[in-house]
Amino acid sequence: MIRDIVRWGDPRLRDPSEDVPSGYEGLASLIADLFETCHAAPGVGLAAPQIGVNLKVAVIDLSIGAEPASQLVLVNPRILEAGGEQKEEEGCLSIPDVVARVGRPARVRAGFRDAEWREREIEGTGLLARALCHEIDHLSGMLYVDRLRGLKRELTWRKIERSRARWEGLKA
Repeated sequence: MIRDIVRWGDPRLRDPSEDVPSGYEGLASLIADLFETCHAAPGVGLAAPQIGVNLKVAVIDLSIGAEPASQLVLVNPRILEAGGEQKEEEGCLSIPDVVARVGRPARVRAGFRDAEWREREIEGTGLLARALCHEIDHLSGMLYVDRLRGLKRELTWRKIERSRARWEGLKA
C-alpha cells in the first residue's frame, strides 16, 4: 500500500526510532509498504519514520523499481565502518524540491537484519554508501540538511521554509 510521506516539520521525523523486536508480525507488510511508497514517489530509499512508523526499518533500491533483485531491506541497521569522503547533491522525499551538496563517507560498511531476520553486512561505495548513511540517519531522527554547515545550511533552511509554505498551500 502506498502511504503518505511525512514531510519536514512533522516531529515524527526527529524522533529516534525503536529497534524492531524479533518476531515482529508487521514487518513484511511494512517492508512492502516502504518499497511501494518509495517507488511511487519515486526515490532510491525510504525509512519507516518517513511514513510515520517509529521503527528501525529502511529500504534502498538504487534502480527505483527497475531491478527487483537490487532491493535492499535494512532492519535495525548500524554503520560499522566508514571511510573517505564524497560530496554530492542529496535530496529527501520528506523535503521535496530541495537539494544540497552534502558530505558523506565514500565507503560504508553496515550491519543489519534482512527481511528474513538473518544477520547481514553490506559494503557500499558512491551512491549506495550515501543512501545507507541517509536512511540510517533517518532512523536516528537526523535529516541530510542537519549535516550542512554555515551559510549553506542557512540558505537551505530558507529554501525548505519557502517550500513548506507551498506544501501547506496545496493542502488548504
